[in-house]
Amino acid sequence: MTGTITATAPSRLRTAGPGANRWVVLVVLCTSLLLVALDATVLHVAVPAVTQDLRPSAVQLLWIVDAYPLICAALLILFGTLGDRVGRRRVLLLGYALFGVASALAVFASTPHILILARALLGVGGAMIMPATLSILRAVFPDRRERAVAIGVWSAVAAIGAATGPVLGGFMVEHFWWGSVFLINIPLMAVMLPLGRLILPESKGCSDGPWDVVGAFMAAVGMLGVVYGVKRLGVDRDLFDPSTVAPLLVGVAVLIVFVRRQKRREHPLIDMKMFARPAFSTAVGCIVLAMLALVGLELIAVQYLQLVLGLSPLETGVRLLPLTFAAMAAGVLGSSQLRRFGPRRMVSAGFVLTAAAVLMLTLMGQHDRPSLLTFGFVLLGFGLQTTLFGAYESMLSEASAQDAGGAAAIGETSYQLGAGMGIALLGSVMNAAYAPGIARVSGVPGSASADAGNSLGEAYQVATRLGGSAGEALRSAARVAFVHGLHVTLFVSAGFLLLGAVAALRLPKRMECEAAAPQDAEGTAKIGPQRGPERVGVESSTVA
Repeated sequence: MTGTITATAPSRLRTAGPGANRWVVLVVLCTSLLLVALDATVLHVAVPAVTQDLRPSAVQLLWIVDAYPLICAALLILFGTLGDRVGRRRVLLLGYALFGVASALAVFASTPHILILARALLGVGGAMIMPATLSILRAVFPDRRERAVAIGVWSAVAAIGAATGPVLGGFMVEHFWWGSVFLINIPLMAVMLPLGRLILPESKGCSDGPWDVVGAFMAAVGMLGVVYGVKRLGVDRDLFDPSTVAPLLVGVAVLIVFVRRQKRREHPLIDMKMFARPAFSTAVGCIVLAMLALVGLELIAVQYLQLVLGLSPLETGVRLLPLTFAAMAAGVLGSSQLRRFGPRRMVSAGFVLTAAAVLMLTLMGQHDRPSLLTFGFVLLGFGLQTTLFGAYESMLSEASAQDAGGAAAIGETSYQLGAGMGIALLGSVMNAAYAPGIARVSGVPGSASADAGNSLGEAYQVATRLGGSAGEALRSAARVAFVHGLHVTLFVSAGFLLLGAVAALRLPKRMECEAAAPQDAEGTAKIGPQRGPERVGVESSTVA
């Protein structure tokens, strides 16, 4: 008997609005994703302006940057699986509304605490939007070949948003004020809310049995503890600090209990059997490693361009544009490259290319080298986008349609967890390599050196207060120490990327495809004989 690839009975897909088709749906989903991805990086070039205006402490500044990915990562599983139950479009539209409200709060934030709250609410809205876009995409593109094209567009848009954020942020900061970087979200969300209600199809996964509310909150608490613990480690650099160890251990313990709970339940929140599939678990790990390298490096690169090379926020954003264009090219070519080379070679090659780009960037020094930076960013953008495309496509194709929300949540959790870990871990490496370089500067008091050791921006402020030869010596030493720290961080990042290249060898050699299940007039896949784990649009591993 041959396995028939069909949809399960509980998986339901309502047709889109009149005249709409799946490619129109893709445009709407990508617009949603663009805003969420853009918001993750739009504040990076505005950090100096925020620091000057709101005067946040070092911890508050880290929270301003990290509250968004932290909260988003913690809640992705909750809202991803909730969408499977109550409707993915419904959760997406609620996310639109909350994202718009939180953006308005961020625009007019007058204290660090209000801005942190606004960024946290943006994280909640992002957690509603991100898995819903990917799970709806999984539902409306059951054929793997078409889905690969759609994921290529989707991943390219994510890269565009992340890389365009600094450009847009630089323009807004240079011409208006730092709060204006959030202003674009409000009118766009006002348009997206009615448009999404009209165009997007509603889809649900399996609704048998009760939704595991306790499990959903356990996942949120566990992820929050783990990412917060890593964040504290990046700030304090003290592994034995109770404020670092406690949340990290609690988070890990809660996640272990969560996994055991899911394995015992008849109707689990997340089907843990997905992780038993090498392609799924490997793809998730590759996403974490790729994002760990990208986001940590991007934040450090922004500081390098502004504080070492002296570029304006807008000039900094423009310098990052080659990364955007390269990522767009990788997304467009992703589908054909995946069919030609297969997931294993595609993801591994992407990691190796990215590692080569990172090592090339170690040639950067205290003086501007535009050609080197441009070429390095092109390789970096193309390599990372190639990796992310292959990993996302493999992960999503390994999940069934009814588990699309949970699988998308896992993928996006990996994305956000990797981003948070990248900022914390690479930031910690950067600080550890930077601080000793200015510990003993001639003519600079010990207390001033300690303050300058927190960051290059703070070192410049201390140097300005000191003035004279001592201030100039501190400024020069800080620049040298920062470049040294940057080189050390790049080498560490390259190590993570090469580790990802080795891990990707567990992915399948070839992209296996089968025809999608036939659909009736209502847009619902017809039901046919099934066997084993129910999979949609993915070839069964064996045929009896």
